[in-house]
Amino acid sequence: MARFAAKKTSKPGDSLIRDDYEHGYSFDTDSYEFKSGKGLTEKIIHQLSRMKNEPKWMLETRLRAFGEFQARPNPMWGGDLSPIKFDDISYYLKPTEKVVKSWADVPKDVKETFDRIGVPKAERKFLAGVKAQYDSEVVYGSLKSTWVKDGVIFLSMDEGLAKYPDLVKEYFGSVIPLNDNKYAALNTAVWSGGSFVYVPKNVHVKMPLQTYFRINAEAFGQFERTLIIVDEGASVHYIEGCTAPQFNSTSLHSAVVEIIVKKGARCQYTTVQNWYKNIYNLVTKRAHVSEEGQMVWTDFNMGSKVTMKYPSFILAGKGAKGETLSMALAGEGQHQDTGSKATHLAPYTSSTIIAKSISKGGGRTSYRGKVFISPNAHHSKNTVVCDALLLDDKSRSDTYPVDQVYNNQVEIQHEATVSKIGDDQLFYLMTRGMSEENSRKMIVNGFIADLVKKLPLEYAVEMNRLIDFEMEGSIG
Repeated sequence: MARFAAKKTSKPGDSLIRDDYEHGYSFDTDSYEFKSGKGLTEKIIHQLSRMKNEPKWMLETRLRAFGEFQARPNPMWGGDLSPIKFDDISYYLKPTEKVVKSWADVPKDVKETFDRIGVPKAERKFLAGVKAQYDSEVVYGSLKSTWVKDGVIFLSMDEGLAKYPDLVKEYFGSVIPLNDNKYAALNTAVWSGGSFVYVPKNVHVKMPLQTYFRINAEAFGQFERTLIIVDEGASVHYIEGCTAPQFNSTSLHSAVVEIIVKKGARCQYTTVQNWYKNIYNLVTKRAHVSEEGQMVWTDFNMGSKVTMKYPSFILAGKGAKGETLSMALAGEGQHQDTGSKATHLAPYTSSTIIAKSISKGGGRTSYRGKVFISPNAHHSKNTVVCDALLLDDKSRSDTYPVDQVYNNQVEIQHEATVSKIGDDQLFYLMTRGMSEENSRKMIVNGFIADLVKKLPLEYAVEMNRLIDFEMEGSIG
């Protein structure tokens, strides 16, 4: 399993900024097959599409999206995005010639990075599938033969387009159109890598499919694209993890995830991100859920300079269900602007959004959510619970909920709380022999326990390790 927790490390004599971030190393790799220059032009988009040998319709889609990206200003709400310098970013880095199935065949420089992270350990732990993306491209992939026999497809998005062009064309942009927002347009214009998943009817993938995304280059933009199709009566759990080095300059991560959950199917999508604090993390994730289908987003956000991410679902069929379990932690100089969106289009649909946030050291968290109940969505239900924990007087938490309800035969609930670690709680634990720091850790772990238990055991352990590390030195 890929490791996301941080430990105190030090390596003198290199040029990177190092603090207590385990994944903050980088290699001056010679493994890049291609490096685009800084800035984005139509010429680069043509070159990228030609190198990938894409069909004409994809190039045309990219160019239309590029026009949308150029025409749209940065959003004026959410985090401060003004420091992003689009002309200083490299938009495509190709680290290796092809995707390899054997760990032994991964280029040495890339292998050294992933070996330190622990990606190959996933194979030894017999996970169902593993994909590892290094900068713009997936470089390592595998899938257990059991699922291949059942017809499960788990490829990089580039492989998926090459091998299943008609299926990709049918669903690409169907949930998140290219003009959805500025950063979805940017992703559509320059996407590279990501995952393509198809689960056939009534197939239940009982172990998680896992993807790991790694930014290794400075002043780089990573724009993976993920498309997941869960056919009728099928189920799958997809897990992604993210890290990046510690550089002086900022980098941009702008992903798009589209999920199609068909009748009676179920999909759970888990994100455990631990970007370094030079990353602007601007992601669009949305699922379309048919009759009696279920979509679960489990979203854990740590690291990054700014995160703006609101996993959402469109409940389009009768009895469809959606659930978002979100946790965000913001420290000094960080703004986690997260939340979810629930769109009810059909009757007897239900959605639950549980969002928890922790702010410390002057960090800022925001819950931003929207619930839409259409005139046809009678007897639908929605529950939103937002809980914020402030660890000091310098930190901040905000809630921005929007409810649009066009049917009076529905149930809507919204609950929001903001609390601080109380002196009485600390006093009680410290009188039982615990240090103040360990007391704070225990309170924080209790605060997020109901979300962490939704993760597979290995990831729950990693999350608790990461939270414990983030709490070190938070006294004051």
